[in-house]
Amino acid sequence: MLAPRPRIDESIDPASVSPSGPQRAWKQLGLVLLCGAWIALGLIGHDPWKTEDATTFSIATDMVQRHDIVAPILVGEPRFDHGVLVPAIAAGFERLLAPPLELHNAARLAVGVLLVLILVFASLAARELDGRAFRWLPVLILVGSVGFFDRAHALSGDLGVTLGAALALYGFALALRVPIAGGIVIGLGAAVGFLARGYALPMWVAVTSIALPIASRRWRTRAFAATMGIALPVALVLGATWPFAMYMRDANLFAHWRDAESAARYIAWLGPRADFDPTYAIKNLPWFAWPALPLVIWVFWIRGRGFNGGLASPGIVLPAVFSLVILAGLVSIANPTLTSMLPILVPLAVLAAVEVDTLSRSISGALDWFGMLTFGLLATVLWFLWADSLINSMSPAVARFFRDTEFGYRPPFQPWAVLVAVFLTLLWIALVRPARKSNRRALLNWTAGIVLVWGLFSTIWMPYLDSRRSYRSMAVALAPHLPAHGCVAARNLGDAQRALLNYFTGLVTVPDGSAAAAKCNLLIVQYGRQYPDRLRDYRTLWEGQRRGDDTEHFALYAKDGT
Repeated sequence: MLAPRPRIDESIDPASVSPSGPQRAWKQLGLVLLCGAWIALGLIGHDPWKTEDATTFSIATDMVQRHDIVAPILVGEPRFDHGVLVPAIAAGFERLLAPPLELHNAARLAVGVLLVLILVFASLAARELDGRAFRWLPVLILVGSVGFFDRAHALSGDLGVTLGAALALYGFALALRVPIAGGIVIGLGAAVGFLARGYALPMWVAVTSIALPIASRRWRTRAFAATMGIALPVALVLGATWPFAMYMRDANLFAHWRDAESAARYIAWLGPRADFDPTYAIKNLPWFAWPALPLVIWVFWIRGRGFNGGLASPGIVLPAVFSLVILAGLVSIANPTLTSMLPILVPLAVLAAVEVDTLSRSISGALDWFGMLTFGLLATVLWFLWADSLINSMSPAVARFFRDTEFGYRPPFQPWAVLVAVFLTLLWIALVRPARKSNRRALLNWTAGIVLVWGLFSTIWMPYLDSRRSYRSMAVALAPHLPAHGCVAARNLGDAQRALLNYFTGLVTVPDGSAAAAKCNLLIVQYGRQYPDRLRDYRTLWEGQRRGDDTEHFALYAKDGT
């Protein structure tokens, strides 16, 4: 029998370069502060922005106003595709912290809690699979992921699904050592995913539980069968609490939810989806999962050649199988989005961490220099443009570069934001200064660069971003033209726009074409870049758009004779 092949670099001891090595407490404190800064920055200090952040916040605020977390209501309509878990958590923060915080700032603190839990369970999964010395690597990879950059800071049900994926991954890993506890955690993860966004994650967990015994004999045991025997009732009991509450509250509401959870929502081929794009996730994954994906390729390159235990170890099989199952699910869903891809980053990060220490010095050095040059240059440009805009106002050339149709923006000088931005810049310089180089140090430098850029966006550049993405000024301009009584029909108005107009003005729109809309004398229409001068049989009361954005135009019309 052939002896096991040695590690590709026997001089590398993972424990010597991990936070458990020399100066353990300082290393861990530094990593905690780095991750804490990434999580905390951007949670407060800006209005709700369109898409998931706006719609989830609107549902949460409605829950607070109605004192009811059972039915997710979006501007007067039940909307089950957004789930109930994340809005319910956000509603809890609103009740606790608003005031003193504004409603949207309080609600977005739920994002911070979810991100902490995601990072914790990803770390626990890596520790269970690969050992204590690897527990921080998935955390650094996740924080440094391009896909996590700003999407992870938006209030969305997909964050709940990502947490469920992290729980399930840890549960599968724990099942090899403690089957009962593993089953409980797997069931909890499936239930969290279900309450957050429906059947997607429970389906991925079920398929993974079938695929793992096929892929590896480590899961082909009676103990794992017992694990899944425990996970199933845990998932059913916890997950069924919401549908049961709906049924007890209103049988029609339950029927509405049951009809919304169609199989075609998760497997697009079962429904009429002419615009369905099965390549969406595959096309976006290379940049979305950077730097995890290149590191995963390196893992398979090394392990596929038989080094370090080959491909049969649990630390390879479990995250690889789970990643492939999630990718297959993303390829199949009816309406894929970038935020719906967040869950796949968790198993990819755990898998990518396995062979970080065996990266050739040329590759890790290239990653290190690429990160330092990229983030150093980007930070320099961001500081220069901010200072120039503060002194001279934003020039037409810079405005065109940002696709801003209005130049002359001058950011407010906020001392606290400037101090935080300066601190993050100096911290990044201190981290990337010449020091003992290692593969883990290169990964840390990359993550520190991501945190720096995110920090600059979330401090000195936040007023500009908020002015571009917020609907507050537009809603304030529209408000005087809205009736004190009566209804307003809405045509081509997106869910996020309806939610934000409702938040800023109290306007509850009625979908155009419905029986209720026929009784409305006013009509608000959302256009793209091109729109007609006026509608037939209507007169124009108001026209407007967000600052610096020519992709959306809004017009308020009144029927002739009213």
